[in-house]
Amino acid sequence: MTAFELSQFEKGVDVETEKSVALTQDSKNFALLTWIGTIFFGFIPGLIFYLVKKDDAYVQDQAKEALNWSITMMITLVAGVILSFVFIGLLVITAAWICNLVFCIMGAVDASNGKTFRAPFAIRLIK
Repeated sequence: MTAFELSQFEKGVDVETEKSVALTQDSKNFALLTWIGTIFFGFIPGLIFYLVKKDDAYVQDQAKEALNWSITMMITLVAGVILSFVFIGLLVITAAWICNLVFCIMGAVDASNGKTFRAPFAIRLIK
């Protein structure tokens, strides 16, 4: 998604048809559940909503972002486990969990307000 398309999406305009689209409360709730579920269950809520809610662009977008963040977290945790043999891994793992908690809460707050959220350090593997 280009920067222009993202700005149009944030304004509630469907990029393909260029018609104004209002977010429903259900869309906001599903996106909120995706981010809250990511705190406790990792990549599973993002994957489920990504595969199930194909008809809702907002939920699809937030599920992709939560899935990308979860993959980034898993990579970071694996690196932390490897680095634990050098005694710095516990610091990396602790920092990763704190970032996970903070970014998922930020995503949940933005989702409940109907805004798009982009996790700052997420590797965008799913586009």
